[in-house]
Amino acid sequence: MHCSAALTADVFTLDCAAEVERIGRHLRASLASMHKRGVVLGLSGGVDSSVCAALAVHALGPAKVQGLLMPEQDSSADSADLGTAVAARLGLRCITENIAPTLTAIGCYRWRDDAIRMLFPDYDETCKCKIVIASGSAGKVHFFDLVVQTPGGAERRARLPLREYLQIVAATNYKQRIRKTVEYFHADRLNYAVLGTPNRLEYDQGFFVKNGDGAADIKPIAHLYKTQVYALARHLGLPEAVCSAAPTTDTYSLPQGQDEFYFALPYAQMDLALWAHNHLRPAAELATALGLSEEIAAGIYTEIEAKRRGTRYLHLRPQLVEPLAEVCPKEAP
Repeated sequence: MHCSAALTADVFTLDCAAEVERIGRHLRASLASMHKRGVVLGLSGGVDSSVCAALAVHALGPAKVQGLLMPEQDSSADSADLGTAVAARLGLRCITENIAPTLTAIGCYRWRDDAIRMLFPDYDETCKCKIVIASGSAGKVHFFDLVVQTPGGAERRARLPLREYLQIVAATNYKQRIRKTVEYFHADRLNYAVLGTPNRLEYDQGFFVKNGDGAADIKPIAHLYKTQVYALARHLGLPEAVCSAAPTTDTYSLPQGQDEFYFALPYAQMDLALWAHNHLRPAAELATALGLSEEIAAGIYTEIEAKRRGTRYLHLRPQLVEPLAEVCPKEAP
Protein backbone atom coordinates (compact mmCIF):
# COMPACT_ATOMS: atom_id res chain seq x y z
CA MET A 1 0.00 0.00 0.00
CA HIS A 2 1.56 3.29 -1.13
CA CYS A 3 0.56 6.75 0.01
CA SER A 4 0.56 7.95 -3.61
CA ALA A 5 -2.00 5.35 -4.68
CA ALA A 6 -5.38 6.44 -5.99
CA LEU A 7 -7.99 6.42 -3.24
CA THR A 8 -9.84 3.26 -4.28
CA ALA A 9 -10.24 -0.24 -2.90
CA ASP A 10 -6.92 -1.06 -4.61
CA VAL A 11 -5.10 0.42 -1.61
CA PHE A 12 -6.11 -2.76 0.26
CA THR A 13 -4.47 -5.11 -2.23
CA LEU A 14 -2.79 -7.87 -0.25
CA ASP A 15 -0.47 -10.76 -1.09
CA CYS A 16 -2.77 -13.18 0.67
CA ALA A 17 -0.45 -16.19 0.52
CA ALA A 18 2.45 -14.23 1.99
CA GLU A 19 0.20 -12.69 4.67
CA VAL A 20 -1.10 -16.10 5.73
CA GLU A 21 2.47 -17.32 6.17
CA ARG A 22 3.49 -14.17 8.07
CA ILE A 23 0.57 -14.46 10.49
CA GLY A 24 1.28 -18.16 10.90
CA ARG A 25 4.87 -17.47 11.93
CA HIS A 26 3.62 -14.89 14.42
CA LEU A 27 1.10 -17.33 15.90
CA ARG A 28 3.70 -20.06 16.35
CA ALA A 29 6.25 -17.69 17.86
CA SER A 30 3.66 -16.19 20.21
CA LEU A 31 2.55 -19.59 21.48
CA ALA A 32 6.14 -20.63 22.03
CA SER A 33 6.84 -17.49 24.06
CA MET A 34 3.73 -18.13 26.17
CA HIS A 35 4.43 -21.86 26.55
CA LYS A 36 0.95 -22.66 25.22
CA ARG A 37 -0.01 -25.70 23.17
CA GLY A 38 -2.74 -24.29 20.91
CA VAL A 39 -5.51 -21.70 20.66
CA VAL A 40 -9.15 -21.29 21.65
CA LEU A 41 -11.55 -18.93 19.89
CA GLY A 42 -15.24 -18.21 19.71
CA LEU A 43 -16.87 -18.84 16.33
CA SER A 44 -19.65 -16.36 15.61
CA GLY A 45 -20.11 -17.27 11.96
CA GLY A 46 -18.76 -13.86 10.99
CA VAL A 47 -15.83 -13.28 8.68
CA ASP A 48 -13.38 -12.16 11.39
CA SER A 49 -13.65 -15.19 13.66
CA SER A 50 -13.83 -17.50 10.63
CA VAL A 51 -10.62 -16.07 9.16
CA CYS A 52 -8.87 -16.26 12.54
CA ALA A 53 -9.88 -19.91 12.84
CA ALA A 54 -8.62 -20.65 9.32
CA LEU A 55 -5.33 -18.87 9.99
CA ALA A 56 -4.86 -20.85 13.20
CA VAL A 57 -5.60 -24.15 11.48
CA HIS A 58 -3.16 -23.28 8.69
CA ALA A 59 -0.44 -22.38 11.19
CA LEU A 60 -0.97 -25.05 13.85
CA GLY A 61 -3.14 -27.79 12.40
CA PRO A 62 -6.76 -28.46 13.38
CA ALA A 63 -5.82 -30.60 16.40
CA LYS A 64 -4.43 -27.50 18.15
CA VAL A 65 -7.45 -25.26 17.56
CA GLN A 66 -10.53 -25.41 19.80
CA GLY A 67 -13.61 -23.67 18.46
CA LEU A 68 -16.51 -22.55 20.64
CA LEU A 69 -20.10 -21.78 19.66
CA MET A 70 -21.71 -19.68 22.40
CA PRO A 71 -25.32 -18.88 21.49
CA GLU A 72 -27.80 -17.09 23.72
CA GLN A 73 -31.48 -16.24 23.40
CA ASP A 74 -30.95 -13.28 21.04
CA SER A 75 -28.43 -14.99 18.75
CA SER A 76 -29.29 -15.35 15.10
CA ALA A 77 -29.78 -18.94 13.98
CA ASP A 78 -27.47 -18.13 11.08
CA SER A 79 -24.58 -17.56 13.50
CA ALA A 80 -24.59 -21.12 14.79
CA ASP A 81 -25.13 -22.56 11.31
CA LEU A 82 -22.26 -20.57 9.81
CA GLY A 83 -19.97 -21.26 12.76
CA THR A 84 -20.69 -24.98 12.45
CA ALA A 85 -20.07 -24.86 8.69
CA VAL A 86 -16.72 -23.11 9.21
CA ALA A 87 -15.65 -25.67 11.82
CA ALA A 88 -16.61 -28.51 9.47
CA ARG A 89 -14.77 -26.91 6.54
CA LEU A 90 -11.62 -26.50 8.63
CA GLY A 91 -11.88 -29.85 10.40
CA LEU A 92 -11.50 -28.34 13.85
CA ARG A 93 -13.05 -29.40 17.13
CA CYS A 94 -16.01 -27.33 18.22
CA ILE A 95 -17.95 -27.21 21.49
CA THR A 96 -21.34 -25.55 21.95
CA GLU A 97 -21.84 -23.69 25.24
CA ASN A 98 -25.27 -22.07 25.56
CA ILE A 99 -24.68 -18.98 27.68
CA ALA A 100 -28.35 -17.95 27.97
CA PRO A 101 -28.85 -19.51 31.45
CA THR A 102 -25.77 -17.71 32.76
CA LEU A 103 -26.92 -14.41 31.27
CA THR A 104 -30.36 -14.90 32.82
CA ALA A 105 -28.87 -15.65 36.23
CA ILE A 106 -26.54 -12.65 36.13
CA GLY A 107 -29.37 -10.28 35.15
CA CYS A 108 -28.38 -9.42 31.58
CA TYR A 109 -31.89 -9.63 30.12
CA ARG A 110 -33.58 -8.24 33.25
CA TRP A 111 -31.43 -5.09 33.40
CA ARG A 112 -31.87 -4.54 29.67
CA ASP A 113 -35.62 -5.02 29.73
CA ASP A 114 -36.05 -2.79 32.78
CA ALA A 115 -34.38 0.04 30.86
CA ILE A 116 -36.48 -0.60 27.75
CA ARG A 117 -39.69 -0.48 29.81
CA MET A 118 -38.81 3.05 30.90
CA LEU A 119 -39.66 4.01 27.30
CA PHE A 120 -42.12 1.24 26.36
CA PRO A 121 -43.87 0.01 29.54
CA ASP A 122 -45.60 -2.88 27.72
CA TYR A 123 -42.33 -4.36 26.41
CA ASP A 124 -42.00 -8.07 27.26
CA GLU A 125 -40.17 -11.23 26.16
CA THR A 126 -42.36 -11.55 23.05
CA CYS A 127 -40.93 -8.31 21.64
CA LYS A 128 -37.64 -7.69 19.87
CA CYS A 129 -35.31 -4.71 20.06
CA LYS A 130 -32.14 -2.98 18.92
CA ILE A 131 -30.32 0.33 19.33
CA VAL A 132 -29.51 2.46 16.27
CA ILE A 133 -27.51 5.63 15.65
CA ALA A 134 -29.93 8.47 15.02
CA SER A 135 -27.67 11.51 14.52
CA GLY A 136 -28.11 11.52 10.77
CA SER A 137 -24.65 12.54 9.56
CA ALA A 138 -21.01 11.88 10.31
CA GLY A 139 -19.12 14.34 12.46
CA LYS A 140 -22.18 15.40 14.44
CA VAL A 141 -22.95 14.63 18.07
CA HIS A 142 -24.53 11.21 18.13
CA PHE A 143 -27.68 10.22 19.89
CA PHE A 144 -29.38 6.84 19.77
CA ASP A 145 -32.86 5.52 19.20
CA LEU A 146 -34.40 2.40 20.67
CA VAL A 147 -36.32 0.33 18.14
CA VAL A 148 -38.86 -2.17 19.46
CA GLN A 149 -40.82 -4.65 17.36
CA THR A 150 -44.08 -6.20 18.58
CA PRO A 151 -44.99 -9.84 17.92
CA GLY A 152 -47.22 -8.64 15.10
CA GLY A 153 -44.29 -6.96 13.35
CA ALA A 154 -45.12 -3.33 14.16
CA GLU A 155 -42.08 -1.19 14.98
CA ARG A 156 -41.92 1.64 17.49
CA ARG A 157 -39.00 4.00 17.91
CA ALA A 158 -37.99 6.47 20.63
CA ARG A 159 -34.98 8.60 21.51
CA LEU A 160 -32.89 6.90 24.21
CA PRO A 161 -32.06 9.03 27.26
CA LEU A 162 -28.45 8.62 28.41
CA ARG A 163 -29.27 6.63 31.55
CA GLU A 164 -31.32 4.02 29.69
CA TYR A 165 -28.79 3.87 26.84
CA LEU A 166 -25.93 3.17 29.25
CA GLN A 167 -27.93 0.52 31.11
CA ILE A 168 -28.90 -1.32 27.93
CA VAL A 169 -25.32 -1.28 26.64
CA ALA A 170 -23.93 -2.33 30.02
CA ALA A 171 -26.40 -5.22 30.17
CA THR A 172 -25.65 -6.45 26.65
CA ASN A 173 -21.90 -6.19 27.34
CA TYR A 174 -22.44 -9.11 29.70
CA LYS A 175 -22.73 -11.26 26.57
CA GLN A 176 -19.20 -10.55 25.36
CA ARG A 177 -17.76 -10.85 28.85
CA ILE A 178 -19.40 -14.19 29.60
CA ARG A 179 -18.25 -15.55 26.24
CA LYS A 180 -14.69 -14.53 27.07
CA THR A 181 -14.97 -16.22 30.46
CA VAL A 182 -15.95 -19.44 28.69
CA GLU A 183 -13.05 -19.08 26.26
CA TYR A 184 -10.56 -18.67 29.08
CA PHE A 185 -11.99 -21.69 30.91
CA HIS A 186 -11.26 -23.88 27.92
CA ALA A 187 -7.90 -22.19 27.37
CA ASP A 188 -6.91 -22.96 30.97
CA ARG A 189 -8.23 -26.50 30.67
CA LEU A 190 -6.16 -27.19 27.55
CA ASN A 191 -3.16 -24.94 28.29
CA TYR A 192 -4.07 -22.96 25.17
CA ALA A 193 -4.01 -19.23 24.39
CA VAL A 194 -7.13 -17.24 23.58
CA LEU A 195 -7.34 -15.84 20.07
CA GLY A 196 -8.96 -12.42 19.65
CA THR A 197 -10.75 -11.56 16.42
CA PRO A 198 -10.95 -7.76 15.95
CA ASN A 199 -9.94 -6.33 12.59
CA ARG A 200 -8.14 -3.01 12.23
CA LEU A 201 -11.28 -0.93 11.88
CA GLU A 202 -12.77 -2.36 15.08
CA TYR A 203 -9.49 -2.26 17.01
CA ASP A 204 -8.65 1.32 15.98
CA GLN A 205 -12.14 2.68 16.61
CA GLY A 206 -12.77 0.87 19.89
CA PHE A 207 -15.58 -1.34 18.67
CA PHE A 208 -15.15 -3.98 21.35
CA VAL A 209 -16.01 -4.59 24.99
CA LYS A 210 -13.25 -4.24 27.56
CA ASN A 211 -12.63 -7.61 29.22
CA GLY A 212 -15.09 -9.03 26.69
CA ASP A 213 -14.31 -9.50 23.02
CA GLY A 214 -11.43 -7.06 23.57
CA ALA A 215 -9.61 -9.57 25.81
CA ALA A 216 -7.24 -12.04 24.19
CA ASP A 217 -3.68 -13.34 24.23
CA ILE A 218 -3.11 -12.97 20.47
CA LYS A 219 -4.96 -10.76 17.96
CA PRO A 220 -3.83 -12.00 14.54
CA ILE A 221 -5.86 -9.67 12.28
CA ALA A 222 -5.89 -6.40 14.23
CA HIS A 223 -3.51 -4.92 11.64
CA LEU A 224 -5.78 -5.79 8.70
CA TYR A 225 -8.61 -3.64 7.37
CA LYS A 226 -11.96 -5.39 7.11
CA THR A 227 -11.68 -5.36 3.31
CA GLN A 228 -8.45 -7.33 3.60
CA VAL A 229 -10.05 -9.80 6.01
CA TYR A 230 -12.71 -10.54 3.38
CA ALA A 231 -9.93 -11.08 0.82
CA LEU A 232 -8.25 -13.57 3.16
CA ALA A 233 -11.57 -15.35 3.69
CA ARG A 234 -11.81 -16.07 -0.04
CA HIS A 235 -8.14 -17.01 -0.28
CA LEU A 236 -8.54 -19.46 2.61
CA GLY A 237 -11.54 -21.11 0.98
CA LEU A 238 -14.13 -20.28 3.61
CA PRO A 239 -17.84 -20.85 2.82
CA GLU A 240 -19.35 -18.34 0.41
CA ALA A 241 -22.00 -17.42 2.98
CA VAL A 242 -19.19 -16.20 5.25
CA CYS A 243 -17.28 -14.43 2.47
CA SER A 244 -20.32 -12.46 1.34
CA ALA A 245 -22.09 -11.78 4.65
CA ALA A 246 -22.48 -8.17 5.79
CA PRO A 247 -21.03 -7.44 9.25
CA THR A 248 -23.58 -7.57 12.08
CA THR A 249 -23.39 -7.19 15.84
CA ASP A 250 -25.52 -10.29 16.63
CA THR A 251 -26.17 -8.75 20.04
CA TYR A 252 -29.80 -7.62 19.87
CA SER A 253 -32.88 -9.65 18.98
CA LEU A 254 -33.53 -7.52 15.88
CA PRO A 255 -30.98 -7.71 13.04
CA GLN A 256 -28.43 -4.91 13.41
CA GLY A 257 -25.63 -3.88 11.08
CA GLN A 258 -22.44 -2.45 12.56
CA ASP A 259 -23.04 0.79 10.66
CA GLU A 260 -26.45 1.10 12.37
CA PHE A 261 -24.93 0.96 15.82
CA TYR A 262 -21.38 2.30 15.70
CA PHE A 263 -19.74 3.26 12.42
CA ALA A 264 -20.74 6.25 10.32
CA LEU A 265 -20.57 4.29 7.06
CA PRO A 266 -20.73 0.71 5.75
CA TYR A 267 -17.45 -1.10 6.37
CA ALA A 268 -15.98 -0.76 2.84
CA GLN A 269 -16.38 3.01 2.92
CA MET A 270 -15.31 3.24 6.56
CA ASP A 271 -12.20 1.21 5.75
CA LEU A 272 -11.30 3.65 2.98
CA ALA A 273 -11.92 6.63 5.25
CA LEU A 274 -9.69 5.20 7.97
CA TRP A 275 -6.95 4.35 5.47
CA ALA A 276 -7.14 7.84 3.97
CA HIS A 277 -7.00 9.47 7.40
CA ASN A 278 -4.06 7.28 8.43
CA HIS A 279 -2.23 8.27 5.25
CA LEU A 280 -2.97 11.99 5.64
CA ARG A 281 -5.15 12.24 2.56
CA PRO A 282 -7.15 15.49 2.43
CA ALA A 283 -10.88 15.36 3.14
CA ALA A 284 -11.58 16.63 -0.37
CA GLU A 285 -9.98 13.51 -1.84
CA LEU A 286 -12.02 11.24 0.43
CA ALA A 287 -15.15 13.16 -0.54
CA THR A 288 -14.49 12.49 -4.22
CA ALA A 289 -13.74 8.81 -3.59
CA LEU A 290 -16.94 8.24 -1.61
CA GLY A 291 -19.22 10.62 -3.50
CA LEU A 292 -19.80 12.80 -0.45
CA SER A 293 -19.49 16.50 0.25
CA GLU A 294 -16.17 17.73 1.59
CA GLU A 295 -17.94 18.82 4.77
CA ILE A 296 -19.21 15.31 5.45
CA ALA A 297 -15.81 13.79 4.64
CA ALA A 298 -14.14 16.19 7.08
CA GLY A 299 -16.77 15.19 9.64
CA ILE A 300 -15.84 11.53 9.18
CA TYR A 301 -12.21 12.37 9.94
CA THR A 302 -13.34 14.27 13.02
CA GLU A 303 -15.39 11.28 14.13
CA ILE A 304 -12.46 8.89 13.67
CA GLU A 305 -10.39 11.01 16.03
CA ALA A 306 -13.29 11.41 18.46
CA LYS A 307 -13.75 7.64 18.68
CA ARG A 308 -10.02 7.19 19.29
CA ARG A 309 -10.16 9.65 22.17
CA GLY A 310 -13.39 8.29 23.57
CA THR A 311 -12.28 4.65 23.54
CA ARG A 312 -8.62 5.09 24.43
CA TYR A 313 -9.25 3.62 27.87
CA LEU A 314 -10.24 0.34 26.22
CA HIS A 315 -6.63 -0.10 25.09
CA LEU A 316 -5.03 0.95 28.36
CA ARG A 317 -3.40 -1.44 30.79
CA PRO A 318 -4.33 -0.99 34.46
CA GLN A 319 -2.87 2.29 35.65
CA LEU A 320 -0.05 1.92 38.21
CA VAL A 321 1.30 4.58 40.53
CA GLU A 322 4.77 3.72 39.26
CA PRO A 323 6.07 1.20 36.70
CA LEU A 324 7.45 -2.11 37.95
CA ALA A 325 10.60 -2.58 35.89
CA GLU A 326 11.11 -6.11 37.25
CA VAL A 327 7.79 -7.22 35.77
CA CYS A 328 7.35 -4.98 32.72
CA PRO A 329 10.78 -3.57 31.80
CA LYS A 330 9.39 -1.91 28.65
CA GLU A 331 7.19 0.30 30.80
CA ALA A 332 10.07 1.55 32.96
CA PRO A 333 11.19 5.14 32.39
